[in-house]
Amino acid sequence: MIIREFKLPDLKRVIEIEKMSFDEPYPPHILKDIFNLGAGFLVAQQDNIILGYIIFWIRFEDEGHIISLAVDKKYQRNQVGSQLVSMATDILEKFQMKNIKLEVRAENKGAIKFYKTLGFHDEKIIHGYYEDGEDAMLMDKPLRGASDSYYPK
Repeated sequence: MIIREFKLPDLKRVIEIEKMSFDEPYPPHILKDIFNLGAGFLVAQQDNIILGYIIFWIRFEDEGHIISLAVDKKYQRNQVGSQLVSMATDILEKFQMKNIKLEVRAENKGAIKFYKTLGFHDEKIIHGYYEDGEDAMLMDKPLRGASDSYYPK
């Protein structure tokens, strides 16, 4: 498996993965706009098949943000998501980000557990975050160089 930068011909496959992964998938034009705006957009590929993708950007001066992460259901639990997050983390650390944040549906216990295994922590609930009114869990991960006292013990 390789992780590489997204290219526009990948969009059709990314949309397939997006639709199988989310109740409210991003429309194709939004994904294209995010790419055109210069967000980080990586795909995991094996044997010319896109297995998953991650979209991230620098939201504030020292904060990265994961916009979306999804892996084709056939390839989940094979470290695809972990490797995508790891590569995004490495890139954000090169830009001297102090932390990465993301939102995940508060009821999505599997995703929350996954992110915790990667070093993310629950920060707070954001009530009514999603269009359907569901709450989000804001999660945060300190990056190398961030103070060890970032999270109180």
